[in-house]
Amino acid sequence: MTPVLSLRDAALTLGGRTLWSGLDLEVQPGEFVAVLGANGSGKTSLLKAVLGQHRLTAGTVQFEGHPVHHGDRRIGYIPQHRGADDGVALRGRDLVALGIDGHRLGPGLPTRARRQRVDALLDEVGATRYARVPVAALSGGEHQRLRVGQALAGEPRLLLCDEPLASLDLRAQRAISELIDRRRRARGIAVLFVTHDVNPVLDAVDRVLYLAGGRFRVGAPDEVLRSEVLSELYDSPVDVVRTRGRIIIAGAPDQSHHHHRHGGL
Repeated sequence: MTPVLSLRDAALTLGGRTLWSGLDLEVQPGEFVAVLGANGSGKTSLLKAVLGQHRLTAGTVQFEGHPVHHGDRRIGYIPQHRGADDGVALRGRDLVALGIDGHRLGPGLPTRARRQRVDALLDEVGATRYARVPVAALSGGEHQRLRVGQALAGEPRLLLCDEPLASLDLRAQRAISELIDRRRRARGIAVLFVTHDVNPVLDAVDRVLYLAGGRFRVGAPDEVLRSEVLSELYDSPVDVVRTRGRIIIAGAPDQSHHHHRHGGL
């Protein structure tokens, strides 16, 4: 089976600093890989390399056996929720529609097929009831549902998620996590999920890619999220504690990246 995503001996240097090097990673259809690490470890930059926005310093990155290129609509992208400007006139359905024809010049044509496709996507992500509500009036969880719909519009084979749970409350985190997991299982979509906290998606995760200090570890959560592994990776004592089904990582530089950031949305 051809991997959906393949990085071979990949390295990325930005601003004179090597974020990671020698990275080998293959992601299979339907696989859920969580990308963890401290701020500045190169998690988002990895997604940008896969999107073709950053050129690797060394090595290769391929999507379904071919070099990646910017603008491939078979690679879906869900950004971190940052809120919407009150002056933005977009409605919920308009945001989803951008995933259908937002890559084209000029506004999309209001054809029946386009409307039906938007309606189907809204229904798929449970956002029909606020399809006509201004985006600026939506909660963080509602906004992210629309972003998932937008990302699914291109029938992606790979879904890149850049901290889509940040600034969401626990209920919204759970809803968005479950939505992404259901869609990837139903469609066999590979998922690369950048997160500050693995706990909301722990039940869905097949493997973890942990980035730290220019180095990395890849493996099942129980293989990577261990005190001895992370202590070696950080070259500093790190404690991994499992309690009530949650994983708590203590002692790692920039420990804040292992805690939720609630925004009450």
